[in-house]
Amino acid sequence: MSKNINEMPKKNPFSLQINLKSFEKATEEEKLQQERMSESTTFFKDGMRRLRKNKIAMTCMIILIVIALMVIFMPMFYPYSYDQQLGLTKGQSADSSYNNLRPMEYSKTEQAKMEIGENVFPHFFGTDAQGRDYAIRVVYGARISLAVGFFAAIIVLIIGVIYGSISGYFGGKVDLIMMRIVDIIYSLPDMLMIILFSVVMKQTIQPLLVGTVLEKLGTDMISIFIVFALLYWVSMARLVRGQILTIKQMEYVLAAKTIGARPGRIIRKHLLPNCMSVIIISTALQIPSAIFTESYLSFLGMGVSIPMPSLGSLASDALSGIYSYSYRLVIPAVAICLIVLSFNLLGDGLRDAFDPKLKK
Repeated sequence: MSKNINEMPKKNPFSLQINLKSFEKATEEEKLQQERMSESTTFFKDGMRRLRKNKIAMTCMIILIVIALMVIFMPMFYPYSYDQQLGLTKGQSADSSYNNLRPMEYSKTEQAKMEIGENVFPHFFGTDAQGRDYAIRVVYGARISLAVGFFAAIIVLIIGVIYGSISGYFGGKVDLIMMRIVDIIYSLPDMLMIILFSVVMKQTIQPLLVGTVLEKLGTDMISIFIVFALLYWVSMARLVRGQILTIKQMEYVLAAKTIGARPGRIIRKHLLPNCMSVIIISTALQIPSAIFTESYLSFLGMGVSIPMPSLGSLASDALSGIYSYSYRLVIPAVAICLIVLSFNLLGDGLRDAFDPKLKK
């Protein structure tokens, strides 16, 4: 029996310490690392995780969502329309007391209705010189600005991605010719092109727009969209082309070529998914640029046709009464600044979240 006891292996004095260390609580950094390793993640999920940590970008996103919901649904329930001249009825003279109402002010007719117990919807921003409710006109102006920004971004995205991916993938003479075309387009003045298209379309296409949906937009706004499609995609094309020139040297692209994959499939399945960071960031930053372009063109009288409002045209109309009704200039100016600033800060947040070079 004593022999068996002596032959038993002696315990290592350090084994107890090692076992105790294995039962220590994990630090927060170790927990976070284990969560990342345990769950399968993608490029989009990883980018959205970092974006949610950016409080400024998330605040701007919430502001833009609220503005978008307002401009979409508010006209459905608002009792006044953007072109309705209050106090103007058929067969009767216009009630001038509706004109130039200040915020939360009522006309004489509305005051009389309120005295007998009728409910009158207030004019939050007053009315303009023609007796039109100013709040709904600001909402429609924001709707036009957001629509222009999103449509311009979609146009730039489609043309720029297709053009840049073809140029970057094939390279050689194809890339040389396509990039020289980009240089020529990049040198064209966009303002001059908009003016020329607007003049030409008023003479040729305007009679064809009568009775259609495009009649409300007018030839000036259509010319702006045409210029976006012709000129504003070159920056996106250059960025995508530069990204693809780097990625196409990777081994997985060579493997796809070896098994006989077609160029279209290689671009669609292998190259463009790895350019998503550049595409997302450039598209997000294109929206405020298009909104600002539309706003100052409308301010110069080259935006949507009357009576359809735009934030730029509202600011331009407010110049005539800037001393008496200065709030009419401040309200659309603040709306433009809020929308453009929110998109810019959100674009910066997307860049920090989706750019792989900025990963910590």
